[in-house]
Amino acid sequence: MAAIVYQTDKRSGITYAYESVSYWDKEKKQSRARRTLIGRVDKETGEIAPTDGRNRKKQDAKEPSKCGPRVAEIAHRSFYGSIYLLDAIGEQLGLTHDLKQCFPDTYKQILSIAYYLILEDSTPLYRFEKWGILHKHPYGKNITSQRSSELFASITEKAKQHFFTLQGNRRLENEFWAYDTTSLSSYSETLQQVQFGFNKEHDRLPQLNVALVFGQESNLPFYYRKLAGNIPDAKTVRHLLEELNIHGYPKVKLVMDRGFYSEDNINCLYRDHVKFLLSVRMSLAFVRKELDVIYDTFRSFEHYDENYELYCRTVQTTWNYTQEHPQRGETVQESRRLYIHYYYNIDKAAEDEKAFDRRLFALKQELESSKRIPEHEKLYQKYFTIKTTPIRGTQVTVREENVTNARRYYGFFALITNEKMDAVTALEIYRNKDVVEKAFGNLKERLNMRRTLVSSEQSLEGKLFVQFVALIYLSYIKKQMQVKGLLKDYTLPGLLDKLDVIECFEQPGKSLRIGEMLEKQKQLYHQMGVNLPASL
Repeated sequence: MAAIVYQTDKRSGITYAYESVSYWDKEKKQSRARRTLIGRVDKETGEIAPTDGRNRKKQDAKEPSKCGPRVAEIAHRSFYGSIYLLDAIGEQLGLTHDLKQCFPDTYKQILSIAYYLILEDSTPLYRFEKWGILHKHPYGKNITSQRSSELFASITEKAKQHFFTLQGNRRLENEFWAYDTTSLSSYSETLQQVQFGFNKEHDRLPQLNVALVFGQESNLPFYYRKLAGNIPDAKTVRHLLEELNIHGYPKVKLVMDRGFYSEDNINCLYRDHVKFLLSVRMSLAFVRKELDVIYDTFRSFEHYDENYELYCRTVQTTWNYTQEHPQRGETVQESRRLYIHYYYNIDKAAEDEKAFDRRLFALKQELESSKRIPEHEKLYQKYFTIKTTPIRGTQVTVREENVTNARRYYGFFALITNEKMDAVTALEIYRNKDVVEKAFGNLKERLNMRRTLVSSEQSLEGKLFVQFVALIYLSYIKKQMQVKGLLKDYTLPGLLDKLDVIECFEQPGKSLRIGEMLEKQKQLYHQMGVNLPASL
């Protein structure tokens, strides 16, 4: 006996209709029922709309569609303006072509999920169905949570690496590449690389790290690596160079922050003939030594840059390069040319000195009130002379020489490089590195990666890759907005929303028709560097 059963999904609010057929189970000696999905129930009309699952075999049996403009099977109106923009960007950057080369069977699903992540701003993937009904997107069908998980798991390392190579070949080889890492917290207890480590956002959850390489001229990412959460930044450079070499980039230019500095890394960069620009700590002995030579004349007017409001000086020195040869049992030592760019900021110096004085005052109070903190013992000994007598109690005197030495380098910061350039150029290149910081912000906030919710290694790898693809689109749009001066009038979501309302209309026997566009919308397409959408 057959009957229709209705069941509502609590997460999405969608009601599904099932055909239930009763039968007698001889083994268990009881009545049982088999259910077959019929379709979704329309809330307003109560009609049942067949789903892809019910008709999949029939659709697969049809002849493949012919090339040319797609003709709709039913009349349908959907949002298309922002989708068209992403399609055009994908063609322009070669993304669509490269994804099709690497993922011929699933590239449309990858694009549709990437578009969804871009346009829906952190909305969970199980909400894809509602968005997919309202928008014309590359795949054109619903992608359920289970299907998206299967898609992520199907993305192989070989196909990913091929994509990185294809995209890397489209980038400017002569530009500096910004390299940095970020931490992604996770609730998973099964992912191998989720470990407790230094979390840059001070989150107490275990984490994994993601390293990202960005072109500073193109402002586009072309490579990323997933790392264990307890790996410090300085340990990642050697492996990055090896992987870039595999992809056909033996000679690159990297710009990195001071977390990547180590003698071993600098030796690796010299060994592999990699140009680098790296921020370093002022506490390093060789950095202070070279500065001391020019310290007294540093703040001469001729060295002042009005645009940055900084004093800038460059010193050429040498790096004591060493390379181990275990097979030969010897160590090679050579001198390599190194440039140190020094900068002095008066306002920063005043702020640092004020903060230092407040710290000294607090330490002095701790000593005089006999409320010493064990973690501060080294500071007590460094900056104070402490005498305690039965009559006078504890007397504290500041060690002026040590205090003066500590203040000496306030307001200074330094960059080192093995490529000849002036200090201002080096500073401009380094400050452009914030494209990576902004990219990490997009990855965590807009692309919903602040917490990783996947439970398998394969799903994590695939989801990261799709989000990386989405990040390329976001980075291109952000760069165009910056170049065309649109950031003063629009946020990135605001610009996409402005275009998203443009509709397209599909009707049986007719080609795609584009709805009305305002002049401001047309202007945005031009400023984004794409042609206007036109009816077919």
